[in-house]
Amino acid sequence: MYAVKALSVLVALLFGGTGAIKIFGLPVSLRIRDRLGVPATLWRAIGLLEWVGAAGLLVGLWVPMVGVAAAVGLSALMLGAVASRLRVHDSAATIAVDLGVLTLVGLDLVLLAVAAG
Repeated sequence: MYAVKALSVLVALLFGGTGAIKIFGLPVSLRIRDRLGVPATLWRAIGLLEWVGAAGLLVGLWVPMVGVAAAVGLSALMLGAVASRLRVHDSAATIAVDLGVLTLVGLDLVLLAVAAG
């Protein structure tokens, strides 16, 4: 059970950070946004959804089905991220990073679903 909680906290911290750089428009984030061709309002909305997902994972530590729902949403965001990277022909390494994050979220989803059980 501790592994599930640790993974949920790790993924929540990850998405809390990536959401923040989008919401606050850090230069590195704006370069990625422009490369992917995402409108500014959508980029901020994605950041907000990442924050909501991160919060949902943390709430899921006490209400498991909330964590499951959050992990489903974050998985959908990561599928969109991978698709966007493929569309602009980003490097294999960059796509692999997003696939790695998707894998972490997917693993968290499975573990949370089993724990909610």
